[in-house]
Amino acid sequence: MRMGYDLVLEQQQKLVMTPELRLALKILQLPTIELENLVKQELETNPVLDIIEDLPDEKIHNAEEEKKVKGEEEKKLLEEIDWKEYFQYQGKSYCLENTEIEEHQESSYDNFICYTDTLKDHLQFQLGSLKLSKADRKIGEYIIESLDDNGYLKTPIDHIAEDLSVNKTKVENILRIIQSFEPVGVGATNLIECLLLQINALELADDNIVTIIKEHLDDIAANRLHNIAKRLSIPVTKVQDYSDIIKSLEPKPGRAFHCGTENRYIIPDVYVEKIDNEYIITINDSYSSKLMINRYYKNIINTADKSSDAMSFINDKLSSALWLIKSLEQRKNTLYKVMKAIIDYQLEFFEKGDGYLKTMTLKDIADEVQVHESTVSRAISGKYAQTPRGIFEIKYFFKSGVESKSGEDISSESIKKMIRSIIDAEDSSKPVSDQTITEFLAQKGIKISRRTVAKYRDEIGIPSSSRRKRYNKK
Repeated sequence: MRMGYDLVLEQQQKLVMTPELRLALKILQLPTIELENLVKQELETNPVLDIIEDLPDEKIHNAEEEKKVKGEEEKKLLEEIDWKEYFQYQGKSYCLENTEIEEHQESSYDNFICYTDTLKDHLQFQLGSLKLSKADRKIGEYIIESLDDNGYLKTPIDHIAEDLSVNKTKVENILRIIQSFEPVGVGATNLIECLLLQINALELADDNIVTIIKEHLDDIAANRLHNIAKRLSIPVTKVQDYSDIIKSLEPKPGRAFHCGTENRYIIPDVYVEKIDNEYIITINDSYSSKLMINRYYKNIINTADKSSDAMSFINDKLSSALWLIKSLEQRKNTLYKVMKAIIDYQLEFFEKGDGYLKTMTLKDIADEVQVHESTVSRAISGKYAQTPRGIFEIKYFFKSGVESKSGEDISSESIKKMIRSIIDAEDSSKPVSDQTITEFLAQKGIKISRRTVAKYRDEIGIPSSSRRKRYNKK
């Protein structure tokens, strides 16, 4: 056996993750808001990159002369506009320097920000309206600041008294005052106390309901009303009335107030319009359609010394700017193709509604667009589409499901709607079980297990049949 060192020449295909490729993948994955921030950062750091904001001087001059003519022709032009073609090509990024750019005022997200009182602001206002001594007011402010977002007091009274160097009884007295504030139930130390505060405020308290709240909340949650009726020696229908009252109470009094984290603004990445029985797709690209190379640096490239350091710097920035513009255009094209494939695949959903949503996977769309599944995943990640049926996260259209006896795929979303319709039509005194729902779906050609039915039922927030049961009064 011969052993030794040899030189071997061979060819290999290898994907190298260059910085440019990483940027392209990042741009593809970013939703509209984050993409705008990225473009703003590039505009700040890259002097070669520029954005078209105003009309060229010669266009401004000509616009004044043509204003009267346009005014007379405007009405006629509106009647002749091919709206289908308008929506088809709206947003396309053709960056010709001498092309007139439509002026529009971009909305700022700051215009949608509003301030509402927090729970603590609301309680501090009520505390300020009372005639209290300076010491008592200080205790009240301390207690209010110790409440969590749900309105519960998590700091022990002993610790508050120790921190403020006051008597424990005084802290308890001020706490009782705060517990009388709106919303009812605020300042409680636990769930039982919170519910009791609300019952007392509503003047619904009696010995039975107080006992149920203190000792049988688990039975109420599990709808084990017979256990409570046996323990209290009262009819089960009376226990059901108590249960309805308790379930109508607010277990988290503070959650109705703004905590600074609930607001979520969705900017659609894709707009879908139906025009003349055809769905037209428009990509939201408010920045990419206006990016261009600065004319000043174009002149420097044509006149400057090619070997200078300044020229090397400009070439690097120029390459970066061109790659950004190319990546933005590629992102738009990919997103357009993916959305078009989704519409073609889920056409029945767009025409008829949620009940016609089909089973669809990333592979189905990847094969249609002729890209890798990971590319489709990046293209739809965190993105939203505004359609004639509302705004949806694009991932919403990708659903797992089962195959019916007829051979058609039925999505899990459609099955959930069937389950909900079955339960909505049930007799509340004899609620249908998961097994009954399974058999009913089997009659429609949908074969799924009882466990899957229970899973879908939990996902749409419907309790089990034992918890849905109600007792009719005789």
